[in-house]
Amino acid sequence: MKNSSDRIRTTHTGSLVRTPELVELLIQDRLGQPPQERVYKQTLRDGVRDVVKRQAATGIDVIDDGEYGKSNWITYLSERIRGLEPDLSTKDIPANSVRLWPEPERFGDFYDRYDEYESVQWLPDTPSREQYAGTQVAEYRNAICTSALEYKTDALVRDIDNFKAALEHVDVDEAFMPVVAPCSMELTPNRYYGTQEEYLFALADALSVEYRMIVDAGFILQVDDAFLPMQRFLIFRDQDFSAYRKWAELRMEALNHALNGIPEDRVRYHVCFGSQNIPHTTDPDLKEIIDIVLMANVQAYAIEACNPRHEHEWQLWRDVQLPEGKVLIPGVISHSTNIVEHPELIALRLMNFAQLVGRENVMAGSDCGFSQSWNSPRVHSQVQWAKLEAMVEGARLASRELW
Repeated sequence: MKNSSDRIRTTHTGSLVRTPELVELLIQDRLGQPPQERVYKQTLRDGVRDVVKRQAATGIDVIDDGEYGKSNWITYLSERIRGLEPDLSTKDIPANSVRLWPEPERFGDFYDRYDEYESVQWLPDTPSREQYAGTQVAEYRNAICTSALEYKTDALVRDIDNFKAALEHVDVDEAFMPVVAPCSMELTPNRYYGTQEEYLFALADALSVEYRMIVDAGFILQVDDAFLPMQRFLIFRDQDFSAYRKWAELRMEALNHALNGIPEDRVRYHVCFGSQNIPHTTDPDLKEIIDIVLMANVQAYAIEACNPRHEHEWQLWRDVQLPEGKVLIPGVISHSTNIVEHPELIALRLMNFAQLVGRENVMAGSDCGFSQSWNSPRVHSQVQWAKLEAMVEGARLASRELW
């Protein structure tokens, strides 16, 4: 993995807004009209080609395939791991979805309105969009572990092939593929393994197949772990921090188990505080968990850093030493607001980090993905590209100052 030896290099977190053509086929599928497999495969391949070309044209140094081949950043594994079965029932979902959010007694009315707003707000216009919106289909499909876990490689082989084909036509520094961490995937209920720890490490073993295939294909592996910080509140809010720490350290052990044998310089670890545009008043402070994050056996750490709840935390690196040879990828553009950051602000954010951890150890990134599910873009696609363009320009401004 290259560092910023002569300028601040740029990347992002992974998921990008899908093309209208791809969205239309996915909507038709959800409406019970699945497209021909040949048509879907070609539309997906064309979409990956276009999003790779657009990233390169924008000037991003380290790009991905937009996660176009995945339905969701996490539940895609229910399609790729034998033993995980989709659960479309609603028997375990509270009638009032507000109860799924933190501090419902304080922000309940907001969450009611937020659920409505989030449904299809920024989906591209397609012939089936209005019909789909009216169905109010719940797309965050749960998965349940019902038997021994075994990774199925077909979909990943397809994604790797599509990505490699697209990269033949562009000139970029490096390419990465994002995947989920064992900790985040562990949310799927376990109805097969004897203990939760046994299930956690079975997930790690299955995921290790995915991890190795990506690295063996020549890509940088990015492991996404949104739920590690979130569980501090969701599970351990009424317990001492030591209980959370014990839980989190075991999850990092499982991650490192899955990464065993993969060179650290081929891996980066992304951690955020949940992607939603919500109050985030229950997020842990980064200073509480940074030593846990740094336990990951990776070269680069992509950390949410510019949303108003966490932007001040760049100062943490005055007291915390970034380990030798590591790279920090702070989020300097947000995925959760349609306000496009000014390049000078982005440059300022980057210079703050560079002054504390060294300019060569900083890479510009985004707080999180722009569309964690195919049907839940966080911003409009035009805004997404404007943000990425601003990030590239901000990195150029910072580089002029730093070099």
